[in-house]
Amino acid sequence: MLRVADQAAADGPEDLRYSVPIRLIGKRVRVILHASHLVVYDQNVEVARHERLVAKGAVRLELDHYLEVLVRKPGAFPGSTALEQARSAGKFTPVHDAWWTQAMHFHGERDGTRALIEVLLLGRHMTHEHVVAGLAAALRAGAMTADTVALEARKAAQAETEPAPEVRVPGQASATVTSLHEWRLAHLPRTRLLPSVSHYDQLLRRRRPGDSDHREGEAR
Repeated sequence: MLRVADQAAADGPEDLRYSVPIRLIGKRVRVILHASHLVVYDQNVEVARHERLVAKGAVRLELDHYLEVLVRKPGAFPGSTALEQARSAGKFTPVHDAWWTQAMHFHGERDGTRALIEVLLLGRHMTHEHVVAGLAAALRAGAMTADTVALEARKAAQAETEPAPEVRVPGQASATVTSLHEWRLAHLPRTRLLPSVSHYDQLLRRRRPGDSDHREGEAR
């Protein structure tokens, strides 16, 4: 937990508390205060960013900062202040709650909670939206494992980068769907000359009287 003596606090200078990743406990960090937020740096690397607090005794916690501890002690997860603030901020959605409930039903409270925390760890290299999509897909399939959520989240991410295939709809004008072959034909250069067989016609002409076989085969 990082304590910051903020001169702009509503009740005068006050030690306000902000979370940082647990690996930084006991280390000295650099804090830059902005008008609406603060940024924490470990040397030159940004490690935390929080909305700036003003109320006396206020605390700002980021759930992600505690996941390494919570995955080993899942019993501390349900009543944690970090989880409450994540819900209030919309980072822990009803989809998370629904998947968590089913995971505890399948695996038991402890292992189901640990599975959820493993899902939350996916957010370190996947976007929040893709993880939520993965949770929703896994929930529909009845798959209560972090591996399944990760797979479905990757599918959601891939679906955003790949163009959707065109599908012919019954009753819809066929002109809206063009095959690759038709497209290539339509984009061929219009100045391209048609093939001619005139050169081959010369081979069919009769030899003139008096021409010898030797003259016809003469090399030049």
